[in-house]
Amino acid sequence: MYQVKKVARSEFVPIRNLDYHVLVWGQPGPGKVPMVMVHGWMDVAASYQFVVDAFAHDHYVIAPDWRGYGLTGIAGTAPQSTTSAASPGGRSWLGTDSYWFSDYLADLDLLIDHYSPDAPVHLVGHSMGGNVAMLYAGVRPQRIRALVNLEGFGMPASRPAQAPKRFARWMDEIKAFHRGEMALKTYDSETAVAARLMKTNKRLTQDKADWLAGHWAKPDAQGRWRILGDPAHKVISPQLSRVDEVLEIYKSIAAPTLVVEASEDNLTQWWQGKYTLAEFHERLKLVPDLREAVLLDTGHMLHHDQPEQLARLVESFLEA
Repeated sequence: MYQVKKVARSEFVPIRNLDYHVLVWGQPGPGKVPMVMVHGWMDVAASYQFVVDAFAHDHYVIAPDWRGYGLTGIAGTAPQSTTSAASPGGRSWLGTDSYWFSDYLADLDLLIDHYSPDAPVHLVGHSMGGNVAMLYAGVRPQRIRALVNLEGFGMPASRPAQAPKRFARWMDEIKAFHRGEMALKTYDSETAVAARLMKTNKRLTQDKADWLAGHWAKPDAQGRWRILGDPAHKVISPQLSRVDEVLEIYKSIAAPTLVVEASEDNLTQWWQGKYTLAEFHERLKLVPDLREAVLLDTGHMLHHDQPEQLARLVESFLEA
């Protein structure tokens, strides 16, 4: 099992009628800039443990479980119509059947206000969290001192003509969710969860997989191990991706920005030519103060693959 070097404390913060679960490493202090680290889709805050352990300095790190992930947003008993959303212990998630991207920005705004009401923070985001971080930094530029985006590429450009089918698909998936057709796979043991993590990420070592499994999933009342993510996250958003709006937000980012990519090109694999790294790099030209880096021998989960390299890169950027 992976041996943790820096132990996090678990806190719950009231945010928008939710008990937001937050992991905190280190203590606030004079001259310390809080570092807020936000995770990606179907991940949890504990995912940053390996990078935090690899930091050479004693940072004050705040990492939330996004709404509908980890231990955030677990409410009372699930209604009969949403039994597919059952979480460990027979409790349900938020009682919603779809999530809205703008909610992550509002949640993050209140989280930063709670932990650093009077000073800007360093903001680090991975994947979906990287996308949230980029948008937040452009919308609230005065709240961010330095920005790090790890594999947060955004979405392909859309066309207005796609709207009718997009709304229809969203409604179809809402129905499928309520029929229990979008449930996440369950596992018979923590070992099986670790094996699943290693199958998804070929670079993930056994010790890290074993440690992550207990934070990424929990047993339910029947003893089946369930992923700590609401299956409603699988429902597509009815909103089209408006690249013109995103670019205007990118222009408004005031903080020095570091964009880190994995050496393995996941973007091309995902979108099969509908969206490319070249298009992403073109968008980044609008970020006023930009640095870019590629982390060798990494895939999309680069904070798992090379945490030591990533920690050095992030700290060097922040010190500069």
